[in-house]
Amino acid sequence: MFWSSLNSGSDPPRKVAWNCFLRAVVCVFLGSVAARGQACQAGEELETSIRSALDATALQFFGLAAKGDAAGLRSFAIPSVSDDFSGIAKAVQDSQAGLAQAKSTVRSEFLLIAAGDAPLGRVEFLCGVFGKSGQTASSAVFTLNNLPPGRYGVVILDASGNNTASDSGPQTVSFILQDFGTAWKLGGFYVKSALAAGHDSKWFAEQARAFAAKGQVHNAWYYVLEARNLASAVPFMSTRETDRLFDDAQKVAAADAPEGLPPGLAAGGKVFKVKAVFAYGIAGAVNLVVKYEAADVSDSVKAFSDNQAVARALVAKWPELREGFEAIVARATEPSGKDFGTLVDLKSLK
Repeated sequence: MFWSSLNSGSDPPRKVAWNCFLRAVVCVFLGSVAARGQACQAGEELETSIRSALDATALQFFGLAAKGDAAGLRSFAIPSVSDDFSGIAKAVQDSQAGLAQAKSTVRSEFLLIAAGDAPLGRVEFLCGVFGKSGQTASSAVFTLNNLPPGRYGVVILDASGNNTASDSGPQTVSFILQDFGTAWKLGGFYVKSALAAGHDSKWFAEQARAFAAKGQVHNAWYYVLEARNLASAVPFMSTRETDRLFDDAQKVAAADAPEGLPPGLAAGGKVFKVKAVFAYGIAGAVNLVVKYEAADVSDSVKAFSDNQAVARALVAKWPELREGFEAIVARATEPSGKDFGTLVDLKSLK
């Protein structure tokens, strides 16, 4: 069983190969009331034997992923993951070039203990040392729903030094592990780039503050969310930095775009329902991806025309986008997830 991918298969590639463990578990980002029957240990708090086992397992699995050995990883997976391994297999395939010949080092490790004899409801694992104002540099919070009882390990690796891949750059690789008594088994595999368009989270956060100072709140919103995305190792974990960036996003939230989405986009005599908008960096350029609902994308001529109209309408609504982005990637998306995308260069858009 898996969580569904953070980005659907129809999204443009975001230098991230997500796969999730225990599909019944739904991740959330905001705070919640901690449930009973849970505990977390992190880093030096862990018994040496447990910490060594987690690190050794994660590094072993990294070696398999770096070689593109999905079958090898599957042989170490928990039963529910092994039964439906296609998502992880694709993540291994997508990330192998970026991990080949890279050097991996352990950044952090966590032990999540879910006690009881039934799945826990919404539960927070508070890990590390917290201060009067909340999280500290050494803390983390994992927030999950319906987690089955057991002991889980989260090991985050930094992978760098691969200069052979066409899209080289530091990668964050995370493994979710489950204790099966005699061994730690694979429950989830996450890979994401630490850079977008050659820039890190700090750069996007700085640009967001600069846009906000000029009153360009839409640019600021999408840039700060990309900063938070780059700072997040896994989608169900928050840190002091991701909490700070979340607060920064709330300060620039625009009244005409709840959660960054225009409620309705009028273009060409139609009103398009926008599903998602996010910044996406590639080949040194920061673009804005706009996904909207479409009944059918089989007619590529019509889909292309609608994509152009959506991009033009969005820029007319928010002219500041011309300063924040190189292009708009408009994607007409069917309910099935099938889509048709068009890159609209903002310099040439009339």
